[in-house]
Amino acid sequence: MKGNVISYKSKRFAVRVIRLYQHLTEHKREFVLSKQLLRSGTSIGANVREAGRAQSKKDFTSKMNIALKEAAESEYWLELLQETDYLTRPEYDSLAQDCGELNRLLISIVRTSNTNV
Repeated sequence: MKGNVISYKSKRFAVRVIRLYQHLTEHKREFVLSKQLLRSGTSIGANVREAGRAQSKKDFTSKMNIALKEAAESEYWLELLQETDYLTRPEYDSLAQDCGELNRLLISIVRTSNTNV
């Protein structure tokens, strides 16, 4: 079940990040921070997808660890966008909540996979 949840939530987060990127570049003319968030925010789901096709438990754990790092990086870019007034507090809170949930799920998956290696 967790694999399905993380796949679904990471893809939903990526879609939100893409839409935010479109908004920030078109309406706020912000290109640097939003591009960084676009890269890290969409990479989470890509690595989760790759982990689903892992060749070994070690490969699976490695991909999930990369997804976890990308989620942590995404939190950082969201914080910067909020602190520089590109995101309102409610926008930030909503995205940060989703990103935090991804972090918690990924931490759980990585811990579980490390104990089963």
